[in-house]
Amino acid sequence: MNDRSEQALLNKIGEARFACVELQLYLDTHPEDLDAKNDFNSYAAALNRLCAEYTENYGPLENFGNSTHDAGSWVYQKWPWQY
Repeated sequence: MNDRSEQALLNKIGEARFACVELQLYLDTHPEDLDAKNDFNSYAAALNRLCAEYTENYGPLENFGNSTHDAGSWVYQKWPWQY
């Protein structure tokens, strides 16, 4: 396990998601920009790694999809107002 705190990992996930959304919006109007495509792919890969790390260490981020945890296990995590 990385020695990242849960909140620091969530912050990194948020940053990667933001970059992916912004790059996707840019690519909607500039589909031939290879640098932007490469950046998007890099951030998307990083986002997948970060989400996998979070799920492994703290449980699922979402209540659907491919999770190694039992269905419903997210209810045992801290709620946002409990941090």
